[in-house]
Amino acid sequence: MSPIGIMPLLTWIGKEAVVNHDKQVPFRLLKKIKAASVGENSQNLIIHGDNLEALKALMPYYQGKIKCIYIDPPYNTGNEGWIYNDKVNSPKIKKWLGKVVGGEAEDLCRHDKWLSMMYPRLRLLRELLSEDGAIFVSIGDDEQAQLKLLMDEIFYEENHLANLIWKKKQGGGNDSTNFVVEHEYILAYSKDLELFHLNLDSGHVLDDALYPFKDEQGEYGLVTLDKSSIRQSESLIFDIKGPDGTIYKPRIIKGKRSCWRWGKDKVKEDYKKLVFKNGKVYTKYHRPEGVAPKTLLVDTRFGRTETGKEKLVSIMGDNIFSYPKPVELISHLLNISCDKDSIILDSFAGSGTTAHAVLDLNKADNGNRKFILIEMEDKVAKDITAERIKRAIKKFEYQSDFEFCELDKPLFNEEGKIEEECTFEQLAQYIYFTETQTNLDKKQIKGNFLSNLNETDYYLIYKERDKNVLTKSFLKSIKRDDNKKVVYADRCLIDEENLEKHNIQFKQIPYEVRIY
Repeated sequence: MSPIGIMPLLTWIGKEAVVNHDKQVPFRLLKKIKAASVGENSQNLIIHGDNLEALKALMPYYQGKIKCIYIDPPYNTGNEGWIYNDKVNSPKIKKWLGKVVGGEAEDLCRHDKWLSMMYPRLRLLRELLSEDGAIFVSIGDDEQAQLKLLMDEIFYEENHLANLIWKKKQGGGNDSTNFVVEHEYILAYSKDLELFHLNLDSGHVLDDALYPFKDEQGEYGLVTLDKSSIRQSESLIFDIKGPDGTIYKPRIIKGKRSCWRWGKDKVKEDYKKLVFKNGKVYTKYHRPEGVAPKTLLVDTRFGRTETGKEKLVSIMGDNIFSYPKPVELISHLLNISCDKDSIILDSFAGSGTTAHAVLDLNKADNGNRKFILIEMEDKVAKDITAERIKRAIKKFEYQSDFEFCELDKPLFNEEGKIEEECTFEQLAQYIYFTETQTNLDKKQIKGNFLSNLNETDYYLIYKERDKNVLTKSFLKSIKRDDNKKVVYADRCLIDEENLEKHNIQFKQIPYEVRIY
């Protein structure tokens, strides 16, 4: 943990009201909207609702399990119209939250509003992130400085990976009276720098001329073993005998005796790796699978704002979203931070580029990445975010689907305790999603039987709190097949032998969720 006592902290009017606001948000259920979903039992989610409440709703299931988070929050330019009503019970914060941020250039309080909106969301995002995970946040000049300090406080300064610079457009700006802004920032942080692993950038194009030869290990180039730039050392100046008996000495380069890059022991150990050619001694360097990722994302392979717009128009048939990020940019971020089985979260989903990038990568490398998208705006969530992914699945033949969800009633209060008026159906929804990460179709419920997935049947015994018992008489109601049976109740009166005989796993009903 960062030594908070010596680290400068960002402060603003209203901060004290939101520092612990994420803990005051109740845990709500997710409700599947079948008509807006594609397929059945998908672990890909598109959630419509305030992302603060949606993030809290995800906590019982995904805390510490998200490998990569990408968010593209409002840039707070003063020209946006976005509403985030967080219902913070404080006179100070009520003065700012629940209103449109920015809008007028003279609104000197808009930074306070933006920071108050971002703080609790970033706190929840950090909790959802896995210990070896990373978060990428796109931002513009208006809030870049404030965001950096905010991220240093929440994710800790020592976990800062880089400030990436993405070239968002090429040319233009002839009517500008000031600098033409061609870039945006992407702030990158790990959850724990010691555990995070950054993958190589496999998309970087290497010059073929650098690798003119080929052997059993692949394409390679040659570099001379002697270098004049190495500090002279007597131990690095010696004779090397070639396979044909020729003696090789370090060359005279620019009138100065050079020396070998390898010592005698290294030459002896790796002699077979040396290449003797044209009177020189060389070592091979093979074409790498990739290069270390760069902070300057200026190549056209990362896309431009126009690229993102063109892709969206090709799917939706019209320009229906301002400044969509290109799939290529998000794919790059996922490639360098995730593996093929990662869960990726985007809580400011917008046009759905993050989900599109996940599906694109899975198709390219047969991956099994999962996405979770959250979008607050009513007209965006269904008509743009979900609709874009639905059409993309069909257009590009992605072998995937998703569940479209909305936020349902709170099941657990802010203290993590189950609500007193919790119904069988609500508890069943929570338990089933906990077990499968898919939403329960209420039509599947028959008595105590909830549903079946992957050769496992799920049951719940629940009428009155703390009085639900799994007894031998219950065995008469379970299905007679080879499926595993997971049964939730308060107590179990069946011995281990009978549980094993009927392939039953007993689990206690969770009346509380973990509070962090």
